[in-house]
Amino acid sequence: MQKLIDDILARVRDPQFRTYATDLLFEICSIDTTPFPEIERMRAAEAAVFDILERELARVDLPGSRRERRPVNPGISEHPAYSQLHFTKTDDNPEGLPPETVYADRCNLLYFVPGPDGKEGPDGVAVNAHIDVVKPYMPPRLEGNTIYGRGTCDDKGAIVAMLCAFRLLGEVLSAHDKQLQRNLLGMFVVEEETGGNGSLSLAIDRDLKRLYDSIMVLECTSNDIHPANRGALWYRAELAGQDLNLFEMSTFIIEQLEQEGRAIKAESRHSLFPQRPVQTCHGMIGHYGEHPSRICGDVTFGIELGVKADERVTLCVTDCIASALAEYTAVYGDKTQIIDSTTGKPKVERHYDLTPTETGFLCRVYGSTGHMGSILENDGAITKMAAFVRALFRSRNKIARLAGGTCTMSLTGDEKAETLVLEGGQGFVPTHDITEIMERVRRAAQHGADNYLRLLGRSERGDEAVEVTYDKLHNAAFDGDPDSVPMRHAVAAAKAVGMWRNQEIMGWTVSCDSRLFATEYPDMPVITSGAGHLKHAHSDEEQLALDELMTSISFLASYILLQAGID
Repeated sequence: MQKLIDDILARVRDPQFRTYATDLLFEICSIDTTPFPEIERMRAAEAAVFDILERELARVDLPGSRRERRPVNPGISEHPAYSQLHFTKTDDNPEGLPPETVYADRCNLLYFVPGPDGKEGPDGVAVNAHIDVVKPYMPPRLEGNTIYGRGTCDDKGAIVAMLCAFRLLGEVLSAHDKQLQRNLLGMFVVEEETGGNGSLSLAIDRDLKRLYDSIMVLECTSNDIHPANRGALWYRAELAGQDLNLFEMSTFIIEQLEQEGRAIKAESRHSLFPQRPVQTCHGMIGHYGEHPSRICGDVTFGIELGVKADERVTLCVTDCIASALAEYTAVYGDKTQIIDSTTGKPKVERHYDLTPTETGFLCRVYGSTGHMGSILENDGAITKMAAFVRALFRSRNKIARLAGGTCTMSLTGDEKAETLVLEGGQGFVPTHDITEIMERVRRAAQHGADNYLRLLGRSERGDEAVEVTYDKLHNAAFDGDPDSVPMRHAVAAAKAVGMWRNQEIMGWTVSCDSRLFATEYPDMPVITSGAGHLKHAHSDEEQLALDELMTSISFLASYILLQAGID
């Protein structure tokens, strides 16, 4: 076995192989696979990526291998883990499209490698990665030994790692006149970022399940190996009510959601999650933000006074914001003082701009974007903005007196909207059931609305003013066995290729498609690993170091050898 692994390492070091992997990643990252309401656009982009992958899989020298574009099963809409198709909604079609339409002629790509004598038994090895990415799309570029662009680390780098590992296996097994003892299954899936419906279609496929009894899901884990994932719940809070300032009310809802998130974190003692990765992220408000789990980095609100502010009013407004900012940075840190290792510049250049208008001010609030799992390293503009608005609201009477007018706040671009939608995510670990998290987030949002209504002296209740739903991603947390046979093989492979750092085995601080297989088959080992760093996923500086990609390829090929065995 060691001779085969040594051969894998030698081939990975070949400059021609590195160029091959680089070019392949660049090629598939040049295709925009973000979600679109125009399903034919998604279908065409997915097909274009699959065309490339099938072209390369056809060149893999693994005897008896075959490829299949397996249709996404629209019946997943009846499954509890199904994510509603909100990305298909438009102004002209606010209800969106039904699953039968969305999944017509759309598929996942499967790659089958049989065991000895062409047999496909129930003890095979499965590997999974996704081809879709989040908005906004950014085309790839190569700078030195790093590829930048959307999907480079989440998750097209993993796609390339899987395909290149298969290619290496074919070359090495052929050179040593060996074959895998157990069959191998590669899953190249769609729609992970919108909730996981692509993998869900495969997870509930009982015919397919007969071919594997372990699975490795490739994600940007910094090449760590995880037998567990934290959970994630995407909420949607819709605010409505006559003669109510929905924007002001939303900031009190955000406050309560943050406090509830901190309470959940305090309760989250778990041996596989000692760092308590329980994040609260507000990704979208009104027309600001791109994704519930992408930290919003820019939002603007107006302060309406009805008159032009004089020096006294300006001083009072700036004092309120300064006080709120001090409280905010005491809790979340001052990211203007933190240098981004990628850019060499502060994470946030400045917290806000306050611009006078003829009738008040515009306040533009800045943060830094990224995956919700990196919220502690980044800066949520929506959370910061909400702190500013609450401080101004509480001093609104004094500001109005000084101005000789009014003092109300509004989200720019949504001033006349009859409803306001806030979307985000709440992370949790296996100490909490997802149904409990749903109820607590719902109650927190209603409590926040109650607080605002009481301050106004209104008689309405919070549950009348805000409706919380969970139609998008709702991922349960899971904890697997850190000493399972596949985990032992993964650790052995990591050591063999120099990837192991004697780290403690822990759960991944993010949620991904792993949980679909873990919850569908609780006794099956599910492992998450892969190149790339979470801090770069979903960010404006998404990137993947080629050295990390090469390490992941050698690890994955070695893991498959150990897990499948050789004959």
